[in-house]
Amino acid sequence: MAMADITVRGAGIFGLSIAWTCARRGASVQIIDPFGAGAGSSGGLVGALAPHVPENWNAKKQYQLESLLMAQEFWQAVEATGGVSPGYGRTGRLQPINDQRTLDLARQREGTAVELWQGKATWTVTKSETLGAWVPPSATGFVVHDTLSGRMHPRRACTALVAALAAMGINVQAEAPDQGQVIHATGYAGLMDLNAVLDRPVGNGVKGQAALLRFGQTPDVPQLYADGLHIIPHADGTLAIGSTNEREFDDPNSTDVQLDDVIERALAALPVLQGSDVIERWAGVRPRAKSRAPMLGSWPSKHPGKAQHFIANGGFKIGFGMAPKVAETMADLVLDGVDTIPNGFRVEDNM
Repeated sequence: MAMADITVRGAGIFGLSIAWTCARRGASVQIIDPFGAGAGSSGGLVGALAPHVPENWNAKKQYQLESLLMAQEFWQAVEATGGVSPGYGRTGRLQPINDQRTLDLARQREGTAVELWQGKATWTVTKSETLGAWVPPSATGFVVHDTLSGRMHPRRACTALVAALAAMGINVQAEAPDQGQVIHATGYAGLMDLNAVLDRPVGNGVKGQAALLRFGQTPDVPQLYADGLHIIPHADGTLAIGSTNEREFDDPNSTDVQLDDVIERALAALPVLQGSDVIERWAGVRPRAKSRAPMLGSWPSKHPGKAQHFIANGGFKIGFGMAPKVAETMADLVLDGVDTIPNGFRVEDNM
C-alpha cells in the first residue's frame, strides 16, 4: 500500500473538510477516527452558517466572510462527487428588532454591509408585515434580513463528505499508524489533550443541547435568530432549534429541562411552530479555543517530536461556516508550505 502524504486525525467537519481539500489537490490522504465520522459535535442538528455583524471589521470577520462565500461551490463539489446532499442552502436570515437603539444600529449596518460584504450579500431592515407568517414577532415591527447566512444539516454534511471521499478511494479508519504530515482535528477531546500536554489551558468545551422538529412548510425560507436561538429549516423537511451554552456539565450527551426551555422559547418566538412534533433531542460538546477563533497551525515548537504535526481545532459555533476556508488554509500550509493563517487564529495565540 502506498504511503499517505497526509494523515488527518479526527473525522468531524474540520478533519473531513481538510481531507477533502487535500485530496482534491492530489495528495494521498488517510483519515483516522476511532469513533467514526461526525461522532462528536459535528454530528449535531443546527447548522446555522451565520455571519458576524458588518461593523468593527477584523481578520476573523473577513475570514468568515470569505468562507461563507466559498460555501456554495465547496458543497456543490462535495455533492457532485459523492452523490449525497449536505443540505446546504444560502437561504438568508431574519432577526427581530425589538427596540429603537437596535433599530438605529441595524440601519447603520445597512451601509457598512455594502462596503464590508463587497456587494456580494446584503443586510437590510425590512418591515415584518411584508414577510408573511414566517417571521418572528418584533416589538418595532422591523426585522433584519441578511442574504449572507446559509444553512446545512451538520450530520448530513459529514455524511456527504464521507461519500465524496469514498468516491476518491479514501475511507475513515478506526486506527492506523501516522504517515506523512499529521493534522490533528480532534475537537473537544483534542483540546483537553492539548491542555494536558502543554500544561496550560488552550481551550475547553461548551455543551449545547438542540432539538429537531417536524416542519410542514417549504424548507427554503430564511433561518431565524430570535431570543438568542437559531431556528433552522432544513432541506429534508425538518427544523432545528438550538442551543444551550453550558460551560459546566456532568453528562456531555444528556438532554434535560434546559432543552425544554429552548423549545418553549422557540415556540414563543415563532407561533407558527405551535403543535410541531419534536422528533429528536440532541446534546454534544463543542470545542472552544481560548481565542474563540479556530486554532490553526503547527504543533508548538517545544515538542520537537511533533515537527510534522499540525492542529486544526476550536470551531466553536462557527465550525461549519468556517470549514471551507479552514480546509483551504491547512492545505496551503501542509501541501505548499504557504502560511495564510490570520493573526488570532494561530496555535500560539491560545497559549
